[in-house]
Amino acid sequence: MSTELFSLVGRTALVTGARTGIGRAIAVGLARAGADIVLLSRTKDLDGVAAEVAATGRRVERLAVDLADLARVEPAVSRLLARQQIDILVNNAGIVHREQATEVELRDWRRVLTVNLDSVFLLCQAVGRQMLARCHSADNHPHRPSNGKIINIASLLSFQGGIQLPACTASKSAVSGLTKALANEWGPHGVQVNAIAPGHIATRSTAPIRADGDREAAIRTRIPAGRWGRPADLVGAAIFLASAASDYVNGHILAVDGGWLAR
Repeated sequence: MSTELFSLVGRTALVTGARTGIGRAIAVGLARAGADIVLLSRTKDLDGVAAEVAATGRRVERLAVDLADLARVEPAVSRLLARQQIDILVNNAGIVHREQATEVELRDWRRVLTVNLDSVFLLCQAVGRQMLARCHSADNHPHRPSNGKIINIASLLSFQGGIQLPACTASKSAVSGLTKALANEWGPHGVQVNAIAPGHIATRSTAPIRADGDREAAIRTRIPAGRWGRPADLVGAAIFLASAASDYVNGHILAVDGGWLAR
């Protein structure tokens, strides 16, 4: 199989939550596959990941947007799209709130749903409009190339309930459903919408669990791979779903979990 299927040369990817963890790994991985990168983060502290992307020889741009402030999301993205074509959107940004369901306050519930679901929809909607506008020049072509790739970051919570994560579970289950709904609408126009569901990944957000010896061991021993995942473990799946190799993959939730769901 030709490596050209996985080449992202000539494409531009917008990656949210790109400063650390999974988002950073995916942004750098897509750059190494040839894509120019727009890094979106709540803060402007993107020097580290921007330097990594630049070291690949790809163009890098920064966009500071707090996805919890929905009123600012659409205007900021619209300004970006007015000057830049986005070929790949990776909705990675997300937050976690751990608490017993009986104790969760509405403001915390709403904040998780706002960042993990509402902002994802707004970004898909804005970038999707631009991608769909490109379909007209390719209509009726028997081998029409993709007009865009959207990759949402789902979760094992898209399949399972979790513990003390009611808002996160609700949001990630909804991301899975949204992915399929958009795939149904936009697939006929050459836009593929898929999701990656990471397993237990060693990131800052999972640090409290990994610090709990008993719970860490209970999780690790259930994973057939025998270890926690690393952000780098998600890069191959992201490149696949961003590239021509996945042009006939649509509405799929790809679990990258070391075999967790198989147990």
